[in-house]
Amino acid sequence: MAAPDTLAEYETRRDFEKTKEPKRGRARKSRSGDLKFVVQKHDARRLHFDFRLEWDGVLLSWAVTRGPSDDPGEKRLAVRTEDHPLDYADFEGTIPKGQYGGGTVMVWDTGSWEPLHDPDEGLKQGKLHFRLKGERMQGGWALVRMRGRRGEKRENWLLIKERDDKAGEEPDRLTEDFEDSVTTGRSFSEIEAGHDVWKRRTKKPTDKQEPQKKKPRVKAKFPAFRKPQLATLYDEAPDGEDWIHETKFDGYRCIAALSNGEARFYTRSGKDWTEKYGDLAEAFAPLEGESLLIDGEIMAASVPKDGSAFSALQAALQDGAPLIFYVFDILERDGKSLTDLPLSERKQALEEALSPLDTEKGPIRLSTWVEGDGRDILAKICKAGGEGIVSKRADARYRHTRTSAWRKIKCSRRQEFVIGGYSPSTKKGRPFASLLIGQYDDDGVFCYRGRVGTGFDEKTLDDLGDRLKRLARKTAPFAEVPRAIARDARWVTPKLAAEIDFAEFTADGHVRHGAFLGLREDKEAGAVQAEKAKGDKVAGIEITHPDRQLYGKAGVTKADVARHYAAVGSRMLEIAGRRPVSLFRCPSGIDGESFFQKHAGKGFPDELARIDIEEKDGDTGEYLYAKDVTGFVAAAQMGTIEFHGWGARADRIEAPDRLIFDLDPDEGLGFTETKKAAFEMREALSDIGLKSTAMVTGGKGIHVIVPLKRTVSWDTVKAFARTFAHMMAEEDPERYIATMSKEKRKNRIFIDWLRNERGATAILPYSLRARPNASVATPVTWEELNDLKSAATFTIGDMAGRLKGRDPALAVKPQTLGKAVIGRLEKRVG
Repeated sequence: MAAPDTLAEYETRRDFEKTKEPKRGRARKSRSGDLKFVVQKHDARRLHFDFRLEWDGVLLSWAVTRGPSDDPGEKRLAVRTEDHPLDYADFEGTIPKGQYGGGTVMVWDTGSWEPLHDPDEGLKQGKLHFRLKGERMQGGWALVRMRGRRGEKRENWLLIKERDDKAGEEPDRLTEDFEDSVTTGRSFSEIEAGHDVWKRRTKKPTDKQEPQKKKPRVKAKFPAFRKPQLATLYDEAPDGEDWIHETKFDGYRCIAALSNGEARFYTRSGKDWTEKYGDLAEAFAPLEGESLLIDGEIMAASVPKDGSAFSALQAALQDGAPLIFYVFDILERDGKSLTDLPLSERKQALEEALSPLDTEKGPIRLSTWVEGDGRDILAKICKAGGEGIVSKRADARYRHTRTSAWRKIKCSRRQEFVIGGYSPSTKKGRPFASLLIGQYDDDGVFCYRGRVGTGFDEKTLDDLGDRLKRLARKTAPFAEVPRAIARDARWVTPKLAAEIDFAEFTADGHVRHGAFLGLREDKEAGAVQAEKAKGDKVAGIEITHPDRQLYGKAGVTKADVARHYAAVGSRMLEIAGRRPVSLFRCPSGIDGESFFQKHAGKGFPDELARIDIEEKDGDTGEYLYAKDVTGFVAAAQMGTIEFHGWGARADRIEAPDRLIFDLDPDEGLGFTETKKAAFEMREALSDIGLKSTAMVTGGKGIHVIVPLKRTVSWDTVKAFARTFAHMMAEEDPERYIATMSKEKRKNRIFIDWLRNERGATAILPYSLRARPNASVATPVTWEELNDLKSAATFTIGDMAGRLKGRDPALAVKPQTLGKAVIGRLEKRVG
């Protein structure tokens, strides 16, 4: 519980005769029952954001200097400040100059938060992991305390976004997209001036109310360009009523800014192409008085029966032929952002905003969409000669990045490539025989992807020939090119992006039967990367981002981790299955942000079973366990690297089934000393009648394990483990220690017996470790242990061979921790 004077500092810093900030009151719980969080934008001596979490009747507070970022790669400094009373969460106003924190305060975001572990323990350890359910900040987040410098008084933390479906890729998106109060809609200047608040939802007029007459709008400035949301390539279309499906257009993506009947058109990267689209802007003239920011695709009005829509668009742009703008989303209206509304509501708002236009036959058209079986809709589109579909979650907000809430599924293989050279033609008048194309990999390396020799008409050949001459260079821009191709090639600076249709990629990563469709002048060549369809399935579980490198040095991907647990899962279940687990999650890899999670939460896959367990404080926690192989794989899909399990199984949680001693050597000791300790412990256990097995942990230690029959209580197992560990430490105090004191551990081996108490966990057999070499905690025979050079000997690549034959962990049958064994221990202790 919070100390009685936890708000004393808050109170002493303020003169409540001069400031309207709420007085401290008394510590209490939020009236709603949920734990509240609030972010207040504070224009004091320096603009910052105050991040506050309700806990123990107060608001724990941090000052985030640059504001929160939903980009997991951004770590924002958060300086711990004094606790605030709960009533402060509603405070919005101006603190007088000369007072502590003088300046204007705005409620920038608010909602509830869900801790993923004990917050009191997290505050002590310097790691808080939690989920936010706000209007602007959502999903998983972490606060991590930084190591303080000598003499530094302030407590510095880092506020970090977890990699999940709520994460973004733009560091300042949240603070740039949302500038006004989330509760009143006011700006700083309006708060300072005391202006009335605007209502976030206007009621429809009833029979007793006269509908308000629409006020004439004053001509406004064009809304600022905002990056479009991008779709992720998938192999299969999703099903269910939560999804809607639209035709995948084969044109140029366009963000249109409208003001009082005038329009500006932007490419997806923000280039102003209004002039390029000719008279299309005039089609918005009937929307006089409107201010809109809308999203859609520019297409040619006429497409030849045997031609591609993209090629037709290229021709239309050159010839000045009519264009059509298919609109499918709305981002702003009248200066108010609509991106936080679900797609279904944005569709209604878009239809209403464009209602003065003929959106069925005119040059501005609403994209049609349907619900239903995505696979059936895709099949019909492909049969009709379409490019594919885009499936979108009906409840999803608009995000200015690539997300899985929008999924594109193609009828054929088509991607963007960059031209890096060409093969000269032997035909007179033809500037080239084929184009040499490539794509950039994740590390920015320009990789050769093959040749394209079809799809060019005379006009395209002439235009491309002139462009290639102007970009000529002497050296190859590709990292590597087959010698036979490079021998006669002509090289160009890779600045031209092209749309290529092709049959497939060959084994060496080159396109087969490629056809040129046109240049992508709306895209930067340097941003063109290979599109890899999601949909890798392991044990029936779809693995998203399967190629994500979780172990940079070892080259182990997320899919590799999932396949590891699919392979070892049965053995894990046989040895140590169906026990509550804590998951060590590294969503972005072992070098990124990581955290433990022991309680279930919303969004967890059904393959992980749940069990309610009474905790020390009397509350009940919902824990996780794997009941079959898919549970381990589903956890791996969530970024889990390590599994740490209880000493009891879920069906009898109060009956422990193992004794486990973790031999943890001091940094100065080698593995030889740790092995010697394991063998000595084996002999000591044998002397009192217990047989044991060994497991190298994948780190630097060894576990000595005694399988038990489930006949004794936690108290008995804990007392036995403590007594045995202290016995060994007392018999050889120069080599062993049974307390956690790091100061006393120098040149000694810590016998960690604390893993034998209720709720404690230990690494499970065959669990991966978050170590650079992708080591695995591996059961071994005592004979094997004698010959090993390291506790991290076995890696993910060794498991196929280890799974053959009977497992060393099963060599010893469960034993009874009865009176005879306890008596022999007591006799030895004396």
